[in-house]
Amino acid sequence: MELSANLFKEKLVAGELQIGLWSNLACTTSAEVIAASGYDWVMLDMEHGPNELVSVIAQAQVLAASQSAVLVRPPWNDFVLIKRLLDAGMRSLLVPFVQNAEEAAAAVRAVRYPPDGIRGVGGTTRATSYGRVREYTARANAEICLLVQVETADALEKLEEIASVDGIDGVFVGPADLAASLGYLGNFNAEPVQSAIKSTAERLNKVGVTAGIISGDPAQAQQYIDWGYRFVGIGTDSGLLAKSADALLARFR
Repeated sequence: MELSANLFKEKLVAGELQIGLWSNLACTTSAEVIAASGYDWVMLDMEHGPNELVSVIAQAQVLAASQSAVLVRPPWNDFVLIKRLLDAGMRSLLVPFVQNAEEAAAAVRAVRYPPDGIRGVGGTTRATSYGRVREYTARANAEICLLVQVETADALEKLEEIASVDGIDGVFVGPADLAASLGYLGNFNAEPVQSAIKSTAERLNKVGVTAGIISGDPAQAQQYIDWGYRFVGIGTDSGLLAKSADALLARFR
């Protein structure tokens, strides 16, 4: 059995626009509903969603039959948890709160086998189809997609250094935390925040690294695309459910 190519990574590196949805309900039924929609990618969130390794695996199993790439955001830049996610078959990770080139390099080492990294070597893991993918260790480094999240003023000051670390495939901007860091907690629509978001895309495109972001506002998401963002989340499963439930009730009250 051969290891399939990471098509999300191929499109990311090529700069193709990929539209995704955040999933933080930690629910296989929610994943099943999303799977039929046809998003380019679905992000299983372990940082701000109640996901654990077992629930991530279950949702990934549901999404495997869809055309959506499975992305996972671990709660921290933790090489032990990253190792477990990779062994569980996750191939595209978004590591949060990366502040500098050293932390970006640590994330790279976590997803790569020696001598390029420190990832431990497992045996009959889900990633290897339980031992059936014989060339897994030879090809895994190339097929893992590593995205890092910049979400503070300090990180933006070091943006080019972070993006230039060998092994970083894309940089994602966290609008809410960035707003808080810039002094606009709860108001990521503030002009200085939006200005920083725009300039970040310009800077990343200048160094040839794909930029990503999320917005639950369709018009704003389109604005981000126009600014040069190429992997763009356009909502969350929990947000869609809440808005639809509220809107439906409002029609009858």
